[in-house]
Amino acid sequence: MNALGIFLAIGPWQIAVIVVIVLLLFGGKKIPELMRGLGSGIKEFKDASREDDKLEEKQE
Repeated sequence: MNALGIFLAIGPWQIAVIVVIVLLLFGGKKIPELMRGLGSGIKEFKDASREDDKLEEKQE
């Protein structure tokens, strides 16, 4: 089974178990900080990809 098949095989109960484990490992106070960091990382990635697109348009 490939990686996509494994991802699609995850059901709602498995997701609930994963969420509970994450809560137990990190605690309720750390999760907003982790999500904020993840969001800022995604934002930086999007900004960098937009800059690359602009540079490619200028070169053409």
